[in-house]
Amino acid sequence: MSTTNTTEVINPSVHNDLAELKPEISDLGLRRPDHSKNVFIDWMTTVDHKKIGLMYGAMALFFLLVGGLEALIIRTQLAVPENDLISAQRYNQLFTMHGTTMIFLAIMPLNAAFFNFLVPLQIGARDVAFPRINAFSLWAFVAGALVINFGWILQALEMFGLFTASGATAGKNDFVPAMGWFGYAPITSTEFTGAGTDFWIMGLQILGVASLSASLNFIVTIINMRAPGMKMMRLPVFTWMTLIVSLLIIFAFPAITVALIQLMFDRVFGTNFFSVAGGGQPILWQHLFWIFGHPEVYILVLPAMGIVSEVLPTFARKPLFGYAIVVFSGAVIGFLGFAVWSHHMFTTGLGKIATAAFSLLTMAIAVPTGVKIFNWVGTLWGGHIRFHAPMIFAVGFVWMFMMGGFSGIMHSSAPADAQQQDSYFVIAHFHYVAIGGILLAIISGIYYWLPKMIGKMWQGNLNIWVGIFTVVGLNITFFPMHFLGLLGQPRRTHTYLAGFGWESYNMVCTIGSYILAFGVVLLLVDMIRCFRSKKLAGNDPWDARTLEWATSSPPKVYNFAATPVINARDAYWADKYGPENRKLGEVDESHGIHMPSQSWMPMVASAGFIPLGLGLSLMQAGVPYAGYAAILGLVIIALGISLWALEGPGGYHLHPKKETN
Repeated sequence: MSTTNTTEVINPSVHNDLAELKPEISDLGLRRPDHSKNVFIDWMTTVDHKKIGLMYGAMALFFLLVGGLEALIIRTQLAVPENDLISAQRYNQLFTMHGTTMIFLAIMPLNAAFFNFLVPLQIGARDVAFPRINAFSLWAFVAGALVINFGWILQALEMFGLFTASGATAGKNDFVPAMGWFGYAPITSTEFTGAGTDFWIMGLQILGVASLSASLNFIVTIINMRAPGMKMMRLPVFTWMTLIVSLLIIFAFPAITVALIQLMFDRVFGTNFFSVAGGGQPILWQHLFWIFGHPEVYILVLPAMGIVSEVLPTFARKPLFGYAIVVFSGAVIGFLGFAVWSHHMFTTGLGKIATAAFSLLTMAIAVPTGVKIFNWVGTLWGGHIRFHAPMIFAVGFVWMFMMGGFSGIMHSSAPADAQQQDSYFVIAHFHYVAIGGILLAIISGIYYWLPKMIGKMWQGNLNIWVGIFTVVGLNITFFPMHFLGLLGQPRRTHTYLAGFGWESYNMVCTIGSYILAFGVVLLLVDMIRCFRSKKLAGNDPWDARTLEWATSSPPKVYNFAATPVINARDAYWADKYGPENRKLGEVDESHGIHMPSQSWMPMVASAGFIPLGLGLSLMQAGVPYAGYAAILGLVIIALGISLWALEGPGGYHLHPKKETN
């Protein structure tokens, strides 16, 4: 396919002031002709899936640092026995917010960043199906993140004398959630926790709105907006994993939504869903939470598997081995993810039959995961492997994820799980999956797709040191935790006595955590160097296989000058090296391209979640006028949605003019 440049030509009937449209106003190639000259306003009102993806990524990286800092304080506290660096209450706040932040505010939005930027490009679409709903999901995520973390802001203000707690909150130091990221009843009752739990409840509900709206958008986009010839079994694996994850969110989030509503009613209106004294059952929370919580694990992991399934074929220079099996196994993992929730509850007295059933199902879910690993190894076997940065981290993912999987299979045995439950063995298992698996895959994706996103190429070999420090730090931090768990150290305890044989292991773990943190800092430094690089990436720096690499780097606002016609799986590879009948075609679009216009309304509607969430949370704490803040939030949401509806479709036309080099 010939290399082309594209020049944006605007339909004069839509935009008359052509002098405003000079190419030099472009920033990273993502500016639209109807955008404000003010860069800040331009990004705040954008509905461009690429900009939304970049903003998701930037905020997720920020919260990755926040969650990492919380983890470092935890590990520093545990470095030596009977340490008094922080109090028990502060420790509870830190491990609660560390888990919540890493899962909901770092890993999920990092995945969402890739979803937003890549899926329309990989399927040959102009944008997602509902661009403004896409923007709404972004700003709802921001609102939910602010509500969850608002307790830290209040405690900082209180520390500097700018805020004084009163009423039910006075002297409790409970603005930050401190009951664990899982929120087990009855710890979350008003008897034991204060406003921090309410912030957590409302923040998660708002994040659920963001996730559900984004998921519905991606499902409609993938099913309805594929380019001509892009059959379902020609979709890139990453797009397949996006579709499966979106379906998981749609089916899993209602369970946690119902549980959080019940918990809110218990705390605010005195109901007894989880109160034993009132006839409720605390174990009901565990069932509802883990019916959501275990699919959530695969909501986090499947995108990482999709990233690796794109990187390995590119750098092995051969097709993905067993494409159909990889796709099918991803679907099976998603389905079985709903059938194994009670393996988190083997010690709650489920009974022999339930325990045996969930034990067998937990063993079964290892099969499709193992199938994927064999397919990745088959992809590498006999390939012409190039060890660039994305490949290094993808291979690291395969090995570290296997390590986490091996210890996970051990938990399918109820007798073994009875010893390991709530010990540091579980911490080791989960972090090998979450960091050794998910984080390494995300780093691989960053090294792979960032040149496409910003048009700049990586420089130097800092990526090697990033790999060394992250992988070495990961293993030094979490491998000794297997032994700590087997020696009996319980998780979620803020200190421990000397003499149990835990001291040396904990010190090693703490040293490893700082090595791991240094590796993440090096990654950020390398990213900054890439942004400042003067070396242009070009359209296809990796000689890749999928359709996003057929666009410019960074892609134009309309993605493709002409809608491509797909004639093969790995469409771009077939276009470069396949026979003539497998090359990309083009749809005649002489009528031009219609693009959606910008809008403030998604941000306005989402902004209402902030006073709504904070108001409802602070009402329980007895803060004066908090109810009025909640009402104001509802008014803002209603106003934003109403004005959104009145905006109409809007938009403008582009007529890209192709010039062959």
